[in-house]
Amino acid sequence: MEALTFYGMEDLRYEQREKPVLQKEDEVIIEVKYAGICGSDLSRYKKIGPLTPGNIFGHECSGVVTETGRKVTNVQAGDRVAVCPQLPCGKCEACQSGYFAACPDLLVIGAKKPGCFASFTKMPAENVLILPDHVSFEEAALIEPSSVVLHGLFQTRMQPGKTVAVFGCGNIGLLACQWAKLFGADKVVAIDIDADKLQLAQELGADEIIQPDKSVSTYAQLMQLTNDAGVDLAMEAAGSVQTSEEVFAAPKKGGEVLFLGIPYSDIMLKRFYFERIVRQELTVRGAWNAVSAPFPGREFTTTLQFLREGKLKTKPMISHYLPLQEGPDIFHKITSGKEKAMKVLFEVGK
Repeated sequence: MEALTFYGMEDLRYEQREKPVLQKEDEVIIEVKYAGICGSDLSRYKKIGPLTPGNIFGHECSGVVTETGRKVTNVQAGDRVAVCPQLPCGKCEACQSGYFAACPDLLVIGAKKPGCFASFTKMPAENVLILPDHVSFEEAALIEPSSVVLHGLFQTRMQPGKTVAVFGCGNIGLLACQWAKLFGADKVVAIDIDADKLQLAQELGADEIIQPDKSVSTYAQLMQLTNDAGVDLAMEAAGSVQTSEEVFAAPKKGGEVLFLGIPYSDIMLKRFYFERIVRQELTVRGAWNAVSAPFPGREFTTTLQFLREGKLKTKPMISHYLPLQEGPDIFHKITSGKEKAMKVLFEVGK
């Protein structure tokens, strides 16, 4: 089968690999239809390198079940499915209590186990969700990043009438803008340096946009849009050093900060931003992965529900449809700044 294998930093290869085979009675084999590039994939490719050199990369996908183990009852061959790629150990104290995000051995496929940038992938049956008839494979390939956003929002005090600022309008930020509105936010302010991303954020529900300007600070622009009040919830979705600092200035007194992005450099807080945490009595939260109990969690089932009802829009976020063989080239182009992209989907087997 065709596959994208990850050997080292900036060393992604298109190869032929053996098709996975069932080894456990609770496993399923999935023929991958669409697989998406995650922002974390780009960071690992450019900045970190693989956990297991030579492993099949990728963790966001949808497809069709082709084989099932003897004890599998929740899906059958021929079912159209989405995949929860998180793999908690299931044995530690955190897993036993249903707090899977705290599992010390939590991984996703594509890290130590083969991922989904391939013709076929193998998963535990409990990680597979059947798609409603009119939810497309393309939409389903974005269920996992949507669940990442929901995992964070479910931890906040978000409710109708609140105001929200989203720092960074990549895929996670765009989904954050949408979910904030679906949660009933009165005003969502999207912040990004890219005008195209801001335009898409508006199309997907953002009420106001801020494009940082050297002459006027993001903080000053946000205060102007909120009548000097700030917002109830500020979400950091860019994973940048700058926004990881600036996000602390956005909330009003008693407000919240939610970190969804991961910067790969040290964060040094200026006194102004640190004092906002103290003087505004902010609640600061981090959100890790996308799973909860009962596994895989309400993050995935809620995303499926809103896709089925047509309320969550993921197709407008897709900028590229590519065959797997173009994988090494598109990773290089995006991480080197030679090509702009939102969500890249690999059309596997086409």
